[in-house]
Amino acid sequence: MAGPSSDYHRGEMDITEQTATYHLIMGLTKWGSLALAAFLVWVVLLFCTPIGFMGSTISGLVSLVLGIVLLREKPAADH
Repeated sequence: MAGPSSDYHRGEMDITEQTATYHLIMGLTKWGSLALAAFLVWVVLLFCTPIGFMGSTISGLVSLVLGIVLLREKPAADH
């Protein structure tokens, strides 16, 4: 009894589908969270403050644009 027999051999299986699914879920989470945060900023400012429609819309768009700038993919550094 040398050990358990398995079809899995570390490093030999193709994991491109798992990697693609992981990147898809992380992207949806990241961008979905940004959209939800910008929407919540807009709704809270619209209904809970006297700032009005234009002020809340501008604030929501600013938070959305700032989030896009900060969350986008950075180019890889050349080494």
